[in-house]
Amino acid sequence: MTDRLETLTTALLAAARRAGAGAADAIAVESRSVGIDIRKAALEQAERSEAVEIGLRVLVGQRQACVSASDISARTIDEMAARAVAMAREAPEDDSIGLADPAQLSAVRDGAALELCDPADEPDPAALAEDARRAEAAALAVAGVSLCQSASASHGRSRVHIAATNGFSGGYARSSSSVSAVAISGEGLTMERDWAAEARVWRAELPAPETVGQLAGDRAAARRGARKPPTGAFPVLYDERVAAGLIGHLLAAINGTAISRGASWLGDALGAAVLPAGLSILEDPHRRRISGSRPFDAEGLATAPRAIVERGILTGWTLDLGTGRRLGMASTASATRGTGSPPSPSVGNIALTQGTASRDQLLAEMGNGLLITALMGASINPTTGDYSRGAAGFWVENGQIAWPVNECTIAGNLRAMLMRITPANDARAHLGHVVPSLLVEGLTVAGG
Repeated sequence: MTDRLETLTTALLAAARRAGAGAADAIAVESRSVGIDIRKAALEQAERSEAVEIGLRVLVGQRQACVSASDISARTIDEMAARAVAMAREAPEDDSIGLADPAQLSAVRDGAALELCDPADEPDPAALAEDARRAEAAALAVAGVSLCQSASASHGRSRVHIAATNGFSGGYARSSSSVSAVAISGEGLTMERDWAAEARVWRAELPAPETVGQLAGDRAAARRGARKPPTGAFPVLYDERVAAGLIGHLLAAINGTAISRGASWLGDALGAAVLPAGLSILEDPHRRRISGSRPFDAEGLATAPRAIVERGILTGWTLDLGTGRRLGMASTASATRGTGSPPSPSVGNIALTQGTASRDQLLAEMGNGLLITALMGASINPTTGDYSRGAAGFWVENGQIAWPVNECTIAGNLRAMLMRITPANDARAHLGHVVPSLLVEGLTVAGG
């Protein structure tokens, strides 16, 4: 399979040269997946997809263009190259574009050491359907659950190969298996919904479907009788399942694209404190059997662990070659790309320093406040960090969960919020973003 993709990228580069490109890189992606949805123990939907997509970026001087296709015929490849070169000649000049110097390229050209693709046979659709049925049955067995809106199981594999005229050529495969369930409690206007899902790179490491279904049911049942919280300034505890989103706002603000455009609320924060002094954010792209791992980036540079925030201090931006050149810095080997777009910087696996207290201990510490288990919508000013989001969860009184909450809004400023976080110790190690529950002091809660 990899040989086929390598052959396609080689053909794309040869066509680009014939069309007049000064340099080029190419990507080929092959994927297949199957997904099963069950409702009321019966098959509701089955989907299977198989696809091969190719992409080509050509450089003509300091101009570039990208094209993609799902047809891999020789004629299409030649047409892609001719079209891309014609587009590049009309594009504006950009001094930041260019391939990596050959001396920068990764010596690793595959992902074997990272075990990103399950060697086991692809599961039969009947086995996936049975997993979904088991998850649904477990959700429905929870007292208070009136309906399982959906239960699903899926499996997928993909392979990617990247090559460039600077001599780089490498590829690797990924796999993923998942089970999920969405449960509903109550009836009519009092219905409340919640969910649970698990995904792993290796199918054998998935929890039992019953575990997923029961968790979805427990969560939905706990939401019965939800109402609005009081309005005011209160401590807010982000549950572990949503806390990574809060750290995600920080990661987006230090992305080289935002920094080079002057559109980041952390644009002046390099070398400054952005988290409490005891907390770090570490990126490790080499974690085995983790979906965010990668042996090299989309420009062929070797990936490596790095400290994004070290003991509270922001140490650097997230950069690809282009954003690095604009800022006068070296790439952090963070380039990602699709078949129809040029490289851009992105963070993979990260981990925030965990605390010593459990989530329940942080609840006790907060006294009266809001535990958030779901977020919806977002209003975030990218230049000031002003933050407002819809939320649902549970009201906490005297350190104990008192009642479920819906239809409320939380607001604050991200820069101030992140300086006031206290982490719990409940992060899940198998995730790409390993972030525990986070207590944030002094947010504005708007309820009833």
